[in-house]
Amino acid sequence: MLEIDGSQGEGGGQVLRTCLSLAALTGRPFHLHHIRANRRQPGLRPQHLTAVRAVAAICQAQVAGDFLNATTLEFHPQSQPQAGHYTFDVTQAAAGGSAGAATLIFQAVLWPLLFAANPSHLTLRGGTHVPFSPPFHYLTEVFGPAAARLGAKFTAELSAWGWYPAGGGEVTAVIHPARQLNAATFRRAANRPLFVHGVAAVTNLPAHIPQRMANRAENLLRQARLPVQVTAVRERGAGPGAGIVLWLPYAGFTSLGRKGLPADKVAETAVAECLAFVENGADVDKRLAD
Repeated sequence: MLEIDGSQGEGGGQVLRTCLSLAALTGRPFHLHHIRANRRQPGLRPQHLTAVRAVAAICQAQVAGDFLNATTLEFHPQSQPQAGHYTFDVTQAAAGGSAGAATLIFQAVLWPLLFAANPSHLTLRGGTHVPFSPPFHYLTEVFGPAAARLGAKFTAELSAWGWYPAGGGEVTAVIHPARQLNAATFRRAANRPLFVHGVAAVTNLPAHIPQRMANRAENLLRQARLPVQVTAVRERGAGPGAGIVLWLPYAGFTSLGRKGLPADKVAETAVAECLAFVENGADVDKRLAD
């Protein structure tokens, strides 16, 4: 059994998700300790517990330590990844629900299900646009195209938006089997102008708020001589929320609203990150590189 120290590196949830994916792919069991040791609340939080149970379901794993706040975990895969119709709900992992990121559950199950025999159909419930996690639009507009170049193909749709703290979001996805994964080189095209796309959204809030975010982002980016199109939308969700996501090839930038923060300021935060990325000349953003 592999012994893995979860405090190494950034000491967060990515260590756990990588362990789960690789265990399901290789069939090798692992014992992970010091789970999320470098976080303010160490151990398994609802989204991490849901990821454990999700990957366990697709490889019929035997698990010890799958409970909230656990800091050690044993994971023993019992089969190759199995295709199927799966529903994984972060809100069921804690009393009172959770806005834990549905996108991070997807990240954990994607790689094993790519090597299942048939397509897999997923319904993921939880947060879709929450702090410290990739939002849905990052998944589809930044990560998805990059993964496709490696041979990993999936489709995903946003059925309901989920913000912190209410959650209640829903994503449906189909993961298609990959015969093999390929190496790829990601380079920014030197002779092609960057075009910024984006979406500014609210749920259960007035429609003028996303329009203000979109207008402010477009004005600032055009001042920087970048072509841009940001769509303003008022969507369905379990609770009120607001935010903006901007993206370029292999880079995304998110800013979420909160009570008392003007819509213009929300947009300005995402734009500042976008302009910093453009200026530094990187080929991919730091999250995609990770």
